Amino acid sequence: MSVGDTTITVIGNLTADPELRFSQQGVAVAGFTVAASRRVFDQASGQWTDGDTLFIRCSAFRQLAENVVESLARGSRIVVTGRLRQRSYEDKEGIKRTVFEVDAEDVGPSLKWATAKVNKAQRDRAAQPADSLARETDPWAFAPAATGGFGGGSSSEPPF
Repeated sequence: MSVGDTTITVIGNLTADPELRFSQQGVAVAGFTVAASRRVFDQASGQWTDGDTLFIRCSAFRQLAENVVESLARGSRIVVTGRLRQRSYEDKEGIKRTVFEVDAEDVGPSLKWATAKVNKAQRDRAAQPADSLARETDPWAFAPAATGGFGGGSSSEPPF
């Protein structure tokens, strides 16, 4: 995201399965809507109730779009971080409308009430030497040559 962008994080449930489309340039775009409801304690009844629900349309692009479509489904509780943008248009009756949408920078399942198994997505890559590919997929497979080990010491343990 750029300096000056209005960033937002939305936590809620998917209202439908994400839809994958492709732009004219062949860029993958996933569209999905997140419903975020506030829980409010009603002191008169002593019960928790749903407050107003915010429905916000989100778009993810490129590899993120493909990962969203493959990983998430209707009803999934998700966390979306991205750039808030405003768009104006005219509806069928000629009335000018304004909507707010999120261009997703990052999307993931909420682990508040669920578990998830994360699988690193494979990317299309040009042929690389096996040593180079191993370094990218497993950063602890090789010690940096210049330091003689991790963190400048002789230990082969990660620095955390």
